[in-house]
Amino acid sequence: MMDNVSVVKMFILSGLNETNNYRLTLFTFTLLYYCVILFLNISLVMIIILDENMHEPMYILLCSFCINGLYGTTGFFPKFLLDLLTSSQQISYEGCLLQAFVMYSFACCDLSILAVMAYDRYLAICRPLHYHSVMSKRRLSQLICFSWLTPFCVFSVNVLLTSRLKLCRFKIQRIFCVNWIIVKLACSDADTLSNNIAAYITIVIYVFHGIFTIWTYMHLVKTCVRSKEDRVKFMQTCVPHLTSLITFLVAIVFDLMYMRFGSRDIHQSLQNLIAIVFLLISPVINPLIYGFKLTKIRNRILGLVYIKRK
Repeated sequence: MMDNVSVVKMFILSGLNETNNYRLTLFTFTLLYYCVILFLNISLVMIIILDENMHEPMYILLCSFCINGLYGTTGFFPKFLLDLLTSSQQISYEGCLLQAFVMYSFACCDLSILAVMAYDRYLAICRPLHYHSVMSKRRLSQLICFSWLTPFCVFSVNVLLTSRLKLCRFKIQRIFCVNWIIVKLACSDADTLSNNIAAYITIVIYVFHGIFTIWTYMHLVKTCVRSKEDRVKFMQTCVPHLTSLITFLVAIVFDLMYMRFGSRDIHQSLQNLIAIVFLLISPVINPLIYGFKLTKIRNRILGLVYIKRK
């Protein structure tokens, strides 16, 4: 396959070219880390599903949050582990588009769920008398569908537009497929106009998610300052959410800024770390933070540990 061929059937992921000397070590640590992600998120999901006392909006949204973490990391880690064991890191055209879709939809689904969780906390603390009437089972179902379907629909359009491009190159300077990188492999920049428009519309949609979340927390802080009870509630239920939000936003914005404007002179290993930091931090930090901070979940975990010791 030559670089000037316009019909690309296979991509080469060249991000692992400089890891030949320590791939087995990297494979071992990556596998262990992925097992930790699976254990933490599946455990939290099962605790929430099996305990009827946790069938409340806050915990159901947290369950959705953890399921999304499993979805995103499964889109990356199995393929990455396989690449560490092979000499040539190839991925089919269709597989690359699918992975790009999973990575983007995972990131934006996280933002959507965090926005919905902020709305839930706003109702619980700022409008407690109306909470149960507003946050009904039907409304909760609608919000969960919104948080999943919005990124899925948005990135279906993005990936569909990318699939119509005529590509002249097949090398991706990353360890996984990213839609924006695939677009840059197009034969002509003129063909990517619709992709650029779709990308900016997507950015606007999720900037509004961020503005809504910030607005919500401004009201939460103003309300919580007034009483000690609200401050306690804020510390118990909002601080984990706020920590997750800040951690995820810092990781994803840093990666996006580097992808668009970063220098290619940085060592490949550091580039790889920057690229996957949002997949490394959030799926582990989130279940740990919520598991230790939310009283019901912490008590349930401690109860299970105590029973096993008996």
